[in-house]
Amino acid sequence: MKTSAKSRLFGTDGVRGVANVEPMTAGTALSLGRAAAQLFRGSGQHKIVIGKDTRLSGYIFETALTAGVCSMGADALLVGPMPTPGIAFLTRSLRADAGVVISASHNPFQDNGIKFFSRTGFKLPDEQELQLEKLALAESAESPPTGKGIGRAFRVEDALGRYNEFVKRTFPRQATLGGLKIVIDCANGAAYRIGPEVMSELGAQVVSLGVNPNGENINAECGAMHPQSLQKAVKAERANIGIAFDGDADRAIFVDEKGDVVDGDATMAMLALDLHRRGELKHDTLVTTVMSNLGLELALRQHGIALRRTQVGDRYVVDEMLQGQYNLGGEQSGHIVQLDHATTGDGLITALAVLRLMVEKQKQLSELGRVMARLPQVLLNVRVARRVDLKDAPAVNAVIEAQERGLGNKARVLVRYSGTEPLLRIMVQGEDAAAIDAAAREIAAAAERHLC
Repeated sequence: MKTSAKSRLFGTDGVRGVANVEPMTAGTALSLGRAAAQLFRGSGQHKIVIGKDTRLSGYIFETALTAGVCSMGADALLVGPMPTPGIAFLTRSLRADAGVVISASHNPFQDNGIKFFSRTGFKLPDEQELQLEKLALAESAESPPTGKGIGRAFRVEDALGRYNEFVKRTFPRQATLGGLKIVIDCANGAAYRIGPEVMSELGAQVVSLGVNPNGENINAECGAMHPQSLQKAVKAERANIGIAFDGDADRAIFVDEKGDVVDGDATMAMLALDLHRRGELKHDTLVTTVMSNLGLELALRQHGIALRRTQVGDRYVVDEMLQGQYNLGGEQSGHIVQLDHATTGDGLITALAVLRLMVEKQKQLSELGRVMARLPQVLLNVRVARRVDLKDAPAVNAVIEAQERGLGNKARVLVRYSGTEPLLRIMVQGEDAAAIDAAAREIAAAAERHLC
C-alpha cells in the first residue's frame, strides 16, 4: 500500500505523464538518473540498465537518464527498445544495480513514463520510490565525481538475444509450435521484433501486425487495447490463435480461432486450473485485483482454489504473491505474473504458457477458455476535474451505496480513481446485464454532476 507521505512524482506505476510536460521532462529524467546512481550504489563500478519502448520521446528520456546516471559515477547499460519484463530480466542477468524502463505502457504516444526495477528484478517498494523521489527533488545532492570518476555509457548489443533465450526456456524443450498458425499484434511497441521472432523460432507460422513502429503509432488502434484488427486477421487467416501485446509487452490479450477475445481473467483461470491439476499451484491460491470478474472467483471455488484480491496494479499483485509465497497472479487487463519464471508480468511468457496448454491438450483456445463463465460487466470512465475522496463526496457516495443495495449480494460494484489519468473508473458486475448497466450509468451521472 502507498505510504502516508505524499508523492509528487511517482504514481501507481512509476512516473507518467505527457512527454515534455512536468513531471515528464528531460530535467526530471536527469534528476532521476542522478538519484538512481546514488540510491542504487553497489560495490565496485556500479551500473544501471536503461531500456525503452518505441515512443518518439524515448530519445529525450534515454539521453537525460544516461546523463544523470553517468554524472554520478555509474555506468549506463543501454538496451534500446525492449519489453518491460526484458529489462527486469536483464537487470538480473547483467548483475546491474537497478533497471530503468522508459515507457507509458498502453497509453498513447504523446505520453511517456519512467519506472525502476531493483537489482533482483522486482519493482520498487513504496518506501524506496519515496527515497528516490526525495533525492531527485533535493535542492542539493552529493558532489558529482570528476575525471575518471565519471561513468560511461555502453550499448548492450546482444540484449534481445539474451531475452529471447530466457523467454524460450519457459516453453518445454521437447514441444513445438509447428502446425500452429499465429497472428501476433505487437502494438508497434517494444515487442515488434522479438515477438514474431520467438514464435517463429519455436516453429509457428506467424502473421505479424503492429511491427512497424514510427515513434507515433504505438498502441494506435492496435495491440492489447484495440484487438479489433487482430480479431479480423485471425478469422481472415484462419489462424489458431491471435496474440496482442501492449506497448511495453508486459501484458497479453488473446483472440481464439473464432475471433473472440480472451482476456486476463480467462487466461488466469486456464493457468491456475492447469497448475492445480499438476499440484504446482502454491497454496492453491490465485492472486488478482478487485477488477477481476466474479465469474473467475466462482470457477476457481469449484476446484478448491482460493482467490486473493489486491488493489489495482501489478506491483500490488506481486507484493501479495511474495508475502503469501504464491506463484500465480495477474490482472484482467492481461498482466499475468508467473513467479516460477519471471519477477513481473511478461506478455511473451504468458503467450507461451497458453500455447503450451493448446499443444499439450490438443485443444483450441475457445475450448480451453470455457473453464470460466463470465458474469456481465460494465466499465465506465468519467473524466473528473478534481480527485475528491469519495467519502468526502456524499452525493456521489449515496448513489453508489443505493446501487449496491439494489443489486444485492449477487453483484459487485467498484468505483475508484485511475492511478495514471484524471478518470473515475466505475465497474459493476452481476447476473442481470440490464440492472448492472443502469447502476453504472446512475453512478456515472452522479459523478458528472458533482466531480466534473
